[in-house]
Amino acid sequence: MRVATMRFPRLLLRNVSGRGIPAQRWLANLSAQCPSHVAVLGEQYPTDHMTNISPTIVSKLPLKLHTQPSHPLSTLRALIESHFPTYAHLSSLSPLVTPYQNFDLLSFPADHPGRSVTDSYYVNKDLMLRTHTSAHEVDVFGRGETKWLLTADVYRRDEIDGSHYPVFHQTEGARIVSANATGMKELEEDNERLAAHLERSNIEIEDVPHLSPANPCQPAHDPKHTELIAKNLKLSLNSLMLHLFGGRVGATAGNPLQVRWIEATFPWTTPSFEVEVFFRGKWLEILGCGVVRQATLDNANVPDKLGWAFGLGLERIAMVLYSIPDIRLFWSRDPRFLSQFQQGEITTFKLYSKYPACFKDVSFWLPQGETLHENDFCDLVRDVAGDVVEDVKLIDNFTHPKTNRKSLCYRVNYRSMDRSLSNDEANSLNAQVVSCLQDRFRVEIR
Repeated sequence: MRVATMRFPRLLLRNVSGRGIPAQRWLANLSAQCPSHVAVLGEQYPTDHMTNISPTIVSKLPLKLHTQPSHPLSTLRALIESHFPTYAHLSSLSPLVTPYQNFDLLSFPADHPGRSVTDSYYVNKDLMLRTHTSAHEVDVFGRGETKWLLTADVYRRDEIDGSHYPVFHQTEGARIVSANATGMKELEEDNERLAAHLERSNIEIEDVPHLSPANPCQPAHDPKHTELIAKNLKLSLNSLMLHLFGGRVGATAGNPLQVRWIEATFPWTTPSFEVEVFFRGKWLEILGCGVVRQATLDNANVPDKLGWAFGLGLERIAMVLYSIPDIRLFWSRDPRFLSQFQQGEITTFKLYSKYPACFKDVSFWLPQGETLHENDFCDLVRDVAGDVVEDVKLIDNFTHPKTNRKSLCYRVNYRSMDRSLSNDEANSLNAQVVSCLQDRFRVEIR
């Protein structure tokens, strides 16, 4: 399921047309600089006009934070898995997939912005880094798994700030049953069990209809079957929300955990929903879910099945549960960060230091008639300065009224999470950013 990452909903692959379109010369320049092969996970792959995977991203591929003992993401993964003990637990699938697996098998439109080189990382035109765990959905269903959880690192080109990172982690869950009387009886019995559990629990649920004109049944499905599978989805996830958040909010009969469901629209499920939880005084977007498209099941060669799937982003939930203020911290190797956590325990992160920020502005003219995508600039900054950059903001966008030349100004905020960064160090890094910007995109620095 595309999360948080499906990217539900602010984790959806973004339509970034409002931030500028990819310049044709972007690919030409990159291709000219690109070696004939690129090393990824110990293997050499040929490059081509689509290659845009960066050294910074390649360095993240082996790390798999969700499998590192005592790491917050590992504890959260284990907590979710413990709630689904009868499901297969998968967490070691390669991040390399084909565009066909990542998009086409899941009915992504041919013009979906997620296919663009400005949104996704390509090794070459035939191989890319998965942008969501759903890239494996058809394969997992096809090998006979009927109930499973898949946790993995996923990759999307993105902006730089405290809540966005080009690598993040998703857990996807799915269940399919036979679309016949036997399968429906299985759902009815499970629904009865889950409903009884929730009835005894301190949870208040604001629901929406399982089906509606805006959230319809698929033409190939029996509406009664869809009602049953959607109900099973909701009961299963309400129970998961109680498992994740109930103890953290101190839910009682007088102050129950509040969960609400919202109708949604996703191209890969219908009906579709979003789930929010009221936590620490505000509603938090937790996940997206829905009834799996029949085309996906047909592609998996299980056409006689009916199923649901959900997807959630681990970093988003972990930042809330652990009170971690900056997504970069998940990648820190500083003992002052790592020593605060134990496997299986959710504790409040204690900020060990707050070093001063040092911002630098980068202002430049683009070549006549050209544009520069914000994700291109952010990837360049990451390759030069890594996680020393806290955020990047576009602070000026100007088109000269006479020459029609376009000028951009980005503010790069340098702040280390582990030590004080001197002004000289920031100046040196910024000079490297400027030099790379000139070399790669032939801009004129203002």
